[in-house]
Amino acid sequence: MKKLAVFLSLSATPALAASGPFFSLHNTDFIVTIAFLIFVGILVYFKVPQIIGGLLDKRAEGIRADLEEAKRLREEAQEVYATYERRQREVKTQADEIVANAKREAIAQADKAKADLETSIQRRLKAAEDQIASAESDAIRAVRNSAVQTAVAAAGEVLRQQGAAADRSAGIDDAIAEVAARLH
Repeated sequence: MKKLAVFLSLSATPALAASGPFFSLHNTDFIVTIAFLIFVGILVYFKVPQIIGGLLDKRAEGIRADLEEAKRLREEAQEVYATYERRQREVKTQADEIVANAKREAIAQADKAKADLETSIQRRLKAAEDQIASAESDAIRAVRNSAVQTAVAAAGEVLRQQGAAADRSAGIDDAIAEVAARLH
């Protein structure tokens, strides 16, 4: 099919279509040329090339404006992106500072807790030592009192066996005074 179309287009040359002189109304080439020139003249008369040029200029201006708008939007997008990157860096820095502060505070709280524990242990040890000393003192006092009572009872028994009633009461009074002086 393609070969046939190529063959027919080569066989229909303008020289075969036209017969006779060129500037004759019977010559189709002349008629086509005149029709073409009239068509171009009508286009020029109605300023179609200027209208087409104006439309093309308008379209070029529209494209130029779109390009300017796209350029402006791109610059704004870059500014916004830079702002977000800067904010992200600031937030990261703040987060790092918060983590560092939290670590410092945790270490400080741990140190304070250790110091408080040490103080509490020291207080409890002191209280235990005080209780032990008090118990020891109470035990010594109890042993003394018991020894004094035993001594007073023994002395009373000895005096009863040895002395008279008057002597006994004077000796008992002396012994009580001596014991009282030694205890206090």
